[in-house]
Amino acid sequence: MNAKIQRVCKEIDKSKEKINAEQTRLKDLERQKTELENLDIVNTVRGMNISFTDLAELLKLANANAPTASTTSGQVVPKLNELAASAENEPTTHDNDEEDEE
Repeated sequence: MNAKIQRVCKEIDKSKEKINAEQTRLKDLERQKTELENLDIVNTVRGMNISFTDLAELLKLANANAPTASTTSGQVVPKLNELAASAENEPTTHDNDEEDEE
């Protein structure tokens, strides 16, 4: 085989190795980003001092009030902290309320 062709083939192989290494690095960075975003979300929710049950209700309410993508021209849905504040002001009934009073 021609020496120039061999040199080009070696360069191609090196480039492929570099691309594979960078793709692996990119996937790892994207995974790290997702983990950090999830941690941020968890910390934000925990900082709201809202019960697990109330959080589930709050998310259902937010999802039910969410407009479809075709009708969205801006933010129409209340922000999560506004929903949390309204949920905290609403009376809730819990089976363990009687236990708390004792």
